[in-house]
Amino acid sequence: MQTRLSPQFQQTDEGRRADAVLRSCVHCGFCNATCPTYKLTGNELDGPRGRIYLMKQVFEGHEPTRTTQEHLDRCIGCRHCESTCPSGVQYHELLAVGQAEVDRQVRRPLPQRLRRWGLRTLVPSRLFGPALALGRALRPLLPAALAEQVPVAPALPAGAWPDARRQLHTRRVLMPQGCVQPHLRPHIDAATARVLDAVGVRAVPVRGAGCCGALKGHLGDEEGARAQARRNIDAWWPHLQGDAPAEAIVVNASGCGAWVKDYASLLAGDAAYADKARRVVGLVKDPAELLPQWLPALKRALHQRPGDAKALGELTFHPPCSFSHALKLSAAARPGPVESGLRELGFEVRLARTDSHQCCGAGGAYSLLQPELSAPLRQAKVAALEAVGSPVVASANIGCITHLQGAMRTPVKHWIELVDEALTGP
Repeated sequence: MQTRLSPQFQQTDEGRRADAVLRSCVHCGFCNATCPTYKLTGNELDGPRGRIYLMKQVFEGHEPTRTTQEHLDRCIGCRHCESTCPSGVQYHELLAVGQAEVDRQVRRPLPQRLRRWGLRTLVPSRLFGPALALGRALRPLLPAALAEQVPVAPALPAGAWPDARRQLHTRRVLMPQGCVQPHLRPHIDAATARVLDAVGVRAVPVRGAGCCGALKGHLGDEEGARAQARRNIDAWWPHLQGDAPAEAIVVNASGCGAWVKDYASLLAGDAAYADKARRVVGLVKDPAELLPQWLPALKRALHQRPGDAKALGELTFHPPCSFSHALKLSAAARPGPVESGLRELGFEVRLARTDSHQCCGAGGAYSLLQPELSAPLRQAKVAALEAVGSPVVASANIGCITHLQGAMRTPVKHWIELVDEALTGP
């Protein structure tokens, strides 16, 4: 696509990033066929092709409006368009700079500003846990629309991490715990640590690290996201030095992992952190990326006969968008490492019969900011998952797990919890 950047953007990092993405797009429209919001509204401007055109206009000097902002806001950020695009357009790179620029030029209504500020400020902070507990306590008294946005507490104990004093493993990995997962589903981190222990690796939580920065980034605060990325790199860096550095940074929420894997791009213009960010990105692993190398040890621990397909029970796997389209760890055309690995361990793994890789509508804070679009996507996904009839649904991202469980009778868990239960009992 030919572009003519406005002079004000020609010498800026944002302008160069936008121009590179815009020039790779041929405007074919294949992306619209898999865009969840375009499929819902049928509006060209609610699909990637239309949004790309809107952002092109902005970087060519046209003044954006509230309508421009609203169409960009409706993007979930699922990146399904990137999996579909034959030209390899990195749409999320353009959206990051495009949304920030539109937000700079278009002032939002006061209620929106307050809501977005509250999410950016509260969720990554230490106040999130107490606020969540208060919301859960008051949930029966809240109006239905507001109560719907308070996640229900799962009836599951957090479980204990392996006792570090008894672990003799020479191998170790860093395990960031993020901002919401320790409060929404603390047992996911404990289960991950126990599975790592079973394969001879010690999980090390790191003090000083926190939110990956995705929430701020998705809400248009790229500088806040960079600050959080720098803080995490500073916390992790001492553990990556010396004679026995940590061999990986294991991020068990695929949405967070996808964001951390973009640290090199996010900090490319920061001379003090660009090289460190590239080193960190090279070490970030989703547990699914490590599962193939864990299989021999897990099989020994399970005393499992290869090919005994029903020994560990049946599950339906819901691959999150970040897992499928950002991390490229699951695809409709072939089973990914989770599907293949769990089957090899002895689980019977199924997928939804229709649109198994379609978005569930979670999208980080999207379900809170765009409930009128998020709700029908969740309804369709829940219907497809429950139609399979499995006793449990497994996923790989805290946002999807929480979002789906709010509307499902069937338990929704992280797939690594099911491996942990097979090793230690439910």
